[in-house]
Amino acid sequence: MRVAFIGLGNMGGPMARNIAQAGYDLTVYDLDPVKIADVTPFGAKAAQSMTEAVAGVDVVMTSLPSPKVIRSIASGPDGILAAMSPGSTWIDLSTNNLDCEREIRELAHAAHIDFLDAPISGGTEGAAQGSLTIMIGGKAEVFARHKALFDVIGGNVQHLGPHGAGYVAKIAQVVLCYLHSVALSEAMMLGVKGGVPADTMLAIIQNSTGRSYVADRYGPAILNGSYDPGFALGLAHKDMALTLELAKSVGATLPMCEQVESIYDQAVKKYGFDENHLMAVKLLEDANDMPLRSAAFVQS
Repeated sequence: MRVAFIGLGNMGGPMARNIAQAGYDLTVYDLDPVKIADVTPFGAKAAQSMTEAVAGVDVVMTSLPSPKVIRSIASGPDGILAAMSPGSTWIDLSTNNLDCEREIRELAHAAHIDFLDAPISGGTEGAAQGSLTIMIGGKAEVFARHKALFDVIGGNVQHLGPHGAGYVAKIAQVVLCYLHSVALSEAMMLGVKGGVPADTMLAIIQNSTGRSYVADRYGPAILNGSYDPGFALGLAHKDMALTLELAKSVGATLPMCEQVESIYDQAVKKYGFDENHLMAVKLLEDANDMPLRSAAFVQS
């Protein structure tokens, strides 16, 4: 099976490396040549353009930052669908909305190309370890043909049903990360303002009914002031905005999501798109004039 991988960011790069190391005939492309160079030592071939990467392959996998970018690479004479072979498959691993999903699926169908929405979850560590959760929407027979490829990058691979189901599940679950991050920071602030040392307060949360992946994984990144460099603040806000778009399209009212989206929007405006995603917590620290820090946690 010949595979092309487009988008070699924090998640895409490790996934592409795992696919190459599994022995697949892999061609990669990214706008950043440094990211391409990070993958080729593992057996991937470098393409000079996106259309060169996808020409003649059996499967194209994309890991991209937004619906706007996904739309831009899909259509037109320089898009991937014009360069892909009829009968091949496009697997999109990005976080996307339903409007974009319908558009690109229809374009793929017109070009006689199968399409699967297959967004991922599990963080950069899951991408590196090949243990991601993959949520897949699309035809069962198309999923079955590519199950072995999914198993290379995922430890929890689930076919959820019709087209769009993967995108919906990804947005519905990822929103908890951002809600939990804000809730964790508020709980920590309440404890620290009341006189509990920050590291003690985090340990209490990690061993109580409020325990979560966010507390375990991101609590230390708050207390050491790194705010976790594994994901961009602007991309986190993008996910929250997609959540509200999805809520509108399915007729759901989500007041907590609306509040948290507003917090991330404010954080992007104050600190910048490319800052670390937990910088949203700094809004609370600034408002209380108290950074949540502990000497027990040191940046690595």
